[in-house]
Amino acid sequence: MPIKIPNHLPARQILEDEGIMVMDETRAATQDIRPLQIGLLNLMPNKERTETQFARLIGATPLQVDLTLVRISNHQSKNVAQDHLEAFYQTWDEVKDRKFDGFIVTGAPIAHLDFKDVGYWDEMVDIMNWTRTNVHTTMFVCWGAQAALHHFYNVQRFRRPKKAFGVYRHQAATHASPYLLGFSDDFAIPVSRINDIDHASVPDNLEVLINSKEVGLCLLNDPDHRQLFMLNHLEYDHKSLVEEYLRDKEAGLDTPPPVNTFPNDDITQEPLNRWRSHAYLLFGNWINQLYQTTEYDLNKIGTK
Repeated sequence: MPIKIPNHLPARQILEDEGIMVMDETRAATQDIRPLQIGLLNLMPNKERTETQFARLIGATPLQVDLTLVRISNHQSKNVAQDHLEAFYQTWDEVKDRKFDGFIVTGAPIAHLDFKDVGYWDEMVDIMNWTRTNVHTTMFVCWGAQAALHHFYNVQRFRRPKKAFGVYRHQAATHASPYLLGFSDDFAIPVSRINDIDHASVPDNLEVLINSKEVGLCLLNDPDHRQLFMLNHLEYDHKSLVEEYLRDKEAGLDTPPPVNTFPNDDITQEPLNRWRSHAYLLFGNWINQLYQTTEYDLNKIGTK
């Protein structure tokens, strides 16, 4: 089954070219089923690339999904055209009275700032609290995960002596979780972060689902509040790390090339995607859990 996205969203043509089933709004409205309502709070500067990455994974499901793109209300984006935002995005103020089956909060390139110094931190706190009353299951990603862990559990983070940047081996900490159905024991995941989570400050009620011997914690689960915290980037496409590397070089930063990304470590060659299958698995499992456990009546979400 397809994902329903706005008719003229730039990601649409990319997804169709890749074979992802995309449904227009007219056809979706004629189907006598309730589509899953999933919101994506996009905090990344390159919004078109990020919305494509997540829509690609959400769309690979046998269920109809209605994807709502959300942005911070009181923040002016400098890297995307205003007409794109106005055409395809709603502010959080515009959606805060709605209920969602699933909600994703992306990362943001603000790792150098303390949480309280982020210009939209107060609104982020409101959104994070809102997810516990208006969303059935939430996935926080990268900076979004660190922010939520800090806010809800006072989990501490620290600066790494060297940025973890590249593709690293990870291990499934358990195979009993429904989110890890079909996962291998050992697999690759892209990583791009200078901050890390202090494992000792993680409370016992959080389950570690994925870990890495090289770069530490990756995926945590709070089953009581139906929240996932993904610290790394399974949603990345094969060029994402390279684009970050080139961006850092243009900014004059002494960032080395991402490790384990190019064939034979030759940066002149096309980077390889070694994580695609597990990206689809994770998001497929997540959406399956939404479908199996959410309320048919959206208004009942958050009432139990």
